[in-house]
Amino acid sequence: MGVEIERKFLLRGDGWRAQAGSSERIAQGYLVGAEALRAGLARASVRVRLAGERAWLNIKSAELGIQRAEFEYPIPVADAEALLARLCGGVLEKFRHLVTVDGVTFEIDEFLGDNAGLVVAEVELDAPDAPFPRPAWLGREVSALARYYNVNLIEHPYARWTAAERAADDAEEQA
Repeated sequence: MGVEIERKFLLRGDGWRAQAGSSERIAQGYLVGAEALRAGLARASVRVRLAGERAWLNIKSAELGIQRAEFEYPIPVADAEALLARLCGGVLEKFRHLVTVDGVTFEIDEFLGDNAGLVVAEVELDAPDAPFPRPAWLGREVSALARYYNVNLIEHPYARWTAAERAADDAEEQA
């Protein structure tokens, strides 16, 4: 079984930009989205992602936290375009920048559209307690805040967040 162990952080400024090694534009949508997950009608989100000439389906268990079951399968670009246009309840777009610090790659997502202004860093780990570098630009951890999950950003985009939501001032919330 595939397992993803991922931690998510807000950023302190743009200091990471000088270290970005590569960037790509990504479009993604969900075949099983936030509403079904929240209502308990699904045990996994099902995502379609398109980046350049690559496309894939991603199935991720509906658990809040840093460790979740995850499966990913390449699909034809034309299929991804059709799924995004016809079967997804919205499309999220972002630039993903890769920044490597001390041999560890951070994926920094800079969101577009209704999520413009939101920038988060994700780091995938081999174990929940695995050490990783903490560059000065890495801010507050938001791994336990469900609103930062991409599946939720389609339904409740950053443009509609309150000041408290944007500051991540709340305690851990329910999925």
